[in-house]
Amino acid sequence: MDTQRFGDFVGVHRHGHVAELRLDRPKAMNAVSTAMADGISAACAALAADRDVRVTVLTSTHERAFCVGADLKERNSFSDADLMRQRPRTRAAYTGVLELPMPTVAAVHGFALGGGFELALSCDLIVADRTAVVGLPEVSVGVIPGGGGTQLLPRRVGAARAAELIFTGRRVEAAEARELGLVDQLVDEARDTPEALELAGRIARNSPVGLRAAKRALRLGHGLDLRTGLDLEDGAWRSVAFSADRAEGVAAFVEKRSPEWPGE
Repeated sequence: MDTQRFGDFVGVHRHGHVAELRLDRPKAMNAVSTAMADGISAACAALAADRDVRVTVLTSTHERAFCVGADLKERNSFSDADLMRQRPRTRAAYTGVLELPMPTVAAVHGFALGGGFELALSCDLIVADRTAVVGLPEVSVGVIPGGGGTQLLPRRVGAARAAELIFTGRRVEAAEARELGLVDQLVDEARDTPEALELAGRIARNSPVGLRAAKRALRLGHGLDLRTGLDLEDGAWRSVAFSADRAEGVAAFVEKRSPEWPGE
């Protein structure tokens, strides 16, 4: 398994066509410092440019936490000017995950709070184990979710439910999180990463051209009126209809064999 480092706190491990983006700052429970944010941004830029990656899985090396959010110890030392200088760099990390062009899966265990939960929300799917505790507690320290939480959470669970969770800042344990739709799959303890990688492997068997176009249509079409959304879908369909992947997919189906995707 190939490994590439992006700074001290982020690594990318390859499992064939699946990339595992690891949050690797265990001494701080993966709290997102400026340096870690830069690593996430750099890793996402490299993944976005790699046409061989069909699915990305976001994981954690810490046994008891996915990510506890912003590094408040670092921020406590900041002046107002320092905080303003940091803001574009931390925002780029969350945006980097959100804008990855291939399907993304978060593997969550333990604490996924604040910016940590926002990293998971930036993925298309969330697999959580039974130790997971999620939430957006930012108002309890005088700020608001700033990594996409106020926009991504209502898209998952609706405006009123998101308001209750954000305004109270409460922590939600795994079973309730699954019931509310905060996570998509609930698995046994310590099975979040294996199950997320297995899911990613199943997704990766499909056309990389088709996967990226489907994600683009899903993401860009959300919130549009139906006619506009259907026009957007038609554009995505046209972008793949005459691709080499489409030709291979049809040929493989007719010939009753597994496709060998050209990826173009």
